[in-house]
Amino acid sequence: QVQLVESGGGLVQAGGSLRLSCAASGRTFSSYDVSWYRQAPGKEREFVAAISRGSSSTTYADSVKGRFTISRDNAKNTVYLQMNSLKPEDTAIYFCNAKYTDVFRIPYDYWGQGTQVTVSS
Repeated sequence: QVQLVESGGGLVQAGGSLRLSCAASGRTFSSYDVSWYRQAPGKEREFVAAISRGSSSTTYADSVKGRFTISRDNAKNTVYLQMNSLKPEDTAIYFCNAKYTDVFRIPYDYWGQGTQVTVSS
């Protein structure tokens, strides 16, 4: 079992920065691929960024490339999302997601409760 807790959201002006954190419980967090998603009011949840278990691979949505950076510190069981040059359209609830498939091919999929990011114009 993995529990995910996001933090770091808040209100920021356009052009500003925020760093989100996703803190995980569990000794095996380093085995999980972790992603950030977001959901704006009235819209579907969308992918933002992902990082592989060993940090060897990162992926970003086109809308955030060059502005957001995902990283992880497995020793602290934490994944970060550094968000720079924020735009009003980045306003959403941001969710952390952790995925893992064990040796028996059983998938594990966990979500945090989300953290609100509001960017004012």
